Amino acid sequence: MTQMTQTRGKGDKDNVSFADAMLNPSASFGGLYTLSRLPHFTPHMLQEFENLSYIELCKRVFELLDLGVENELLDFALQTYASFDDPHTPVNLAQYDENLFVLELYHGPTRAFKDMALQPFGRMIQSFGKGKKYLILVATSGDTGPATLESFAKEHLGEDCSINVVCLYPKDGTSDVQRLQMVTTDSANLKVLGIEGNFDDAQHTLKSLLQDTEFIEFLHNKGIALSAANSVNIGRVVFQIIYHIWAYCRLCKDGVLEHMQPLNIIVPSGNFGNILGAFYAKKMGVPLGKLISASNANNILYDFITTGVYDIRDRELLKTSSPAMDIIKSSNVERVLFELFGAQRTKECMQSLQNTGVYKLDSKELEALQGYFAASFCNDAQCKDLIAESFANGYLLDPHTACGIKAYKEFAAKEDNGAKFVLCSTAQWSKFAPTVAEALGATKNLNDKEAIEFILSLDSTQKLTPHIARLFDKPVVHNEVVSVDKVKHTIMQWLQ
Repeated sequence: MTQMTQTRGKGDKDNVSFADAMLNPSASFGGLYTLSRLPHFTPHMLQEFENLSYIELCKRVFELLDLGVENELLDFALQTYASFDDPHTPVNLAQYDENLFVLELYHGPTRAFKDMALQPFGRMIQSFGKGKKYLILVATSGDTGPATLESFAKEHLGEDCSINVVCLYPKDGTSDVQRLQMVTTDSANLKVLGIEGNFDDAQHTLKSLLQDTEFIEFLHNKGIALSAANSVNIGRVVFQIIYHIWAYCRLCKDGVLEHMQPLNIIVPSGNFGNILGAFYAKKMGVPLGKLISASNANNILYDFITTGVYDIRDRELLKTSSPAMDIIKSSNVERVLFELFGAQRTKECMQSLQNTGVYKLDSKELEALQGYFAASFCNDAQCKDLIAESFANGYLLDPHTACGIKAYKEFAAKEDNGAKFVLCSTAQWSKFAPTVAEALGATKNLNDKEAIEFILSLDSTQKLTPHIARLFDKPVVHNEVVSVDKVKHTIMQWLQ
């Protein structure tokens, strides 16, 4: 069975199983758990994958990763995909033009790609925990929170669920639909807290609580263990490998790609977990070309990939029309550093970032990074122009996917005409309707409900899911907003 390893070295913790890393995601020296061994897919294996359904591919990849997950548990976890638009195939691959295909990852209950990992995640955590009490923390820029709350609600895990969840979101830092998805949730085991600050503040608070000895002792005295649902948890990342493999195999099966022809992947990137899945797939032997990170005006990932310098000194987080990418400290870059440069170098970089606000790769390290990754970024004005242009060409997309369209235009111009691209579409347009409506000619300051109605009036083929439609009539259950320094005390009070 494959053990997990630690990005900053072992310290006083040995390598642990996948289940243990999911339940206890905090590794030594503030690092992350990651895969210690990656299987290699031969060309023949990839041809075999082409004939598998999405669920069958999940099972096969888990088998090859050798994570120690029993077949019955994996079957149980994957049953959650039955709640997606197509219960047999939770993702959709749409053709945008001759060379671009859009991997629509938002067909789950909360209409964001986070459902792909977090719907099965809840059942796996509950099973691994074997009835033990757990507190799951989640920090969100808008999509992880709703998906986590949906996964862990008692209506899905059962009234005997022994897991509580606390979700931290930045006040005024999400779309209204995203906020309503969180604050209207009414399961007794879920607590939603707005914080005064941005997503980086929420994520830092979560990571601090995972290391806080006073907080952990308080939980221990109540018989509660602590875990997290953010992509600091390796369980999230594993599920995000699979759809990149599926997209490649699907395009081969459909004759779009020749067998072993490279495929470029574009991912709207904030915390880097989604594109990390593509990185692992490529390391396993899937013939992916460039892995292109598409950022918004918070373009720190663009700067890092193009210069090798990760510098957050004097860098102010900007609020943009693609808020799920309004992030400066990107957690999953650490796992890439570990895979490319090892634990000691990763620890040096992360300590430098913490102590000085910057770390720098040398020329050989930058060359290694750029052997896998490329980058682009898009400002809000460009984003809205691309939404309008895409709609005129028959495809309605959200502002994060629009950032990916800009990346496609840039990189397709540099490639041969036959080069193929897949763009990961991370959320449905309905979650960011005011921005989309404005791009399509509506007046400013429409609220989310008005903007949705405007868009539906323009395109009768679009359908609003009941999950989104009923949000506007649901009562707000969670209206508490606290400063970052009050989060720990507020959680402790809730658990009394």
